[in-house]
Amino acid sequence: MTPRTNKGTHKALYSAEERARRDASRWTLVQGVLAPFQFVVFLVSLALVLRWLATGEGLAAANLSVILKTFVLYAIMVTGSIWEHDVFGKWLFAPAFFWEDVVSMGVIALHTAYLVAAFAELLAPRDLMLLALAAYATYVINAVQFLWKLRMARLEATPSAEFAR
Repeated sequence: MTPRTNKGTHKALYSAEERARRDASRWTLVQGVLAPFQFVVFLVSLALVLRWLATGEGLAAANLSVILKTFVLYAIMVTGSIWEHDVFGKWLFAPAFFWEDVVSMGVIALHTAYLVAAFAELLAPRDLMLLALAAYATYVINAVQFLWKLRMARLEATPSAEFAR
């Protein structure tokens, strides 16, 4: 399904003015760098968490990796909010990214719950790692949402987007 910008059933992701602001914002590049970096941190952390769950080895490394992933998440969320304000004039929940922001709040909540549980020693290590996996599952859902929007934006940018299927 492609976005339609004329009399179709789908509203364009960006107006011409928003696209210009997006292209001019320095935060667009920041997001473009942080997103793949966060994904690499996620993959390494996921491997460490799964390794600990499977073998019982490397608990400190797994915990540290989840904490690092959480701080990278915070960085991308703060800079993403600034980007959203630059482009849409809203810090969060701009119509074009409403559902992505809703799911992002769940991602942040689960990652923050991990930090609280880890530092306050509220959960046993296995339960803590399962919480990390829940946080990571929501992160994957959110990443897919953003990748879909990136695809939609690229399709809109091509002259033949209206005819692509």
